[in-house]
Amino acid sequence: MASFLELCQQRRSYRKYTAQVVEQDKIDYILKCALMSPSGKRLNPWEFYVLRSLEDGSKAAYSLEDASLQAIRKMAGVRTYGSQMFDTATAAIVVALDSSLTDTWQSDGAIAAQNILLAAADLGLGACWCQIYQREGAEQMVKELCHIPDHLTVLCVISLG
Repeated sequence: MASFLELCQQRRSYRKYTAQVVEQDKIDYILKCALMSPSGKRLNPWEFYVLRSLEDGSKAAYSLEDASLQAIRKMAGVRTYGSQMFDTATAAIVVALDSSLTDTWQSDGAIAAQNILLAAADLGLGACWCQIYQREGAEQMVKELCHIPDHLTVLCVISLG
């Protein structure tokens, strides 16, 4: 992008994706941007869980042991409305936070999620935020799919493709 303003103007919520796999170097870039997010009291209460379809079946550096296209597809049913973008996404990033560390955990997570969305747009990828926190029992399903510990709260899942 030519400027930050242009990046913000071009960013959209994409809910349908091609079958092209999101490469590991792009996931790494997106995670670096997320980790550079500001947080209240600089406590960085976040953890990011990556699900990614892999061309060669190998394990990606940040992926869960069982990260697969099937797990991403199961995310499509995490909410009655608003999670169908996982039917075609080839990657997803879960934003989970330790709410016991700070009272600013929701803001910290939202800022990190915005950095993920902007980084994806900067790379020419499509992305979409899916609210999980306090939505129709969605958090328990995401925790089970991604093996997220009970002490973390899932704020959102971002689809990529």
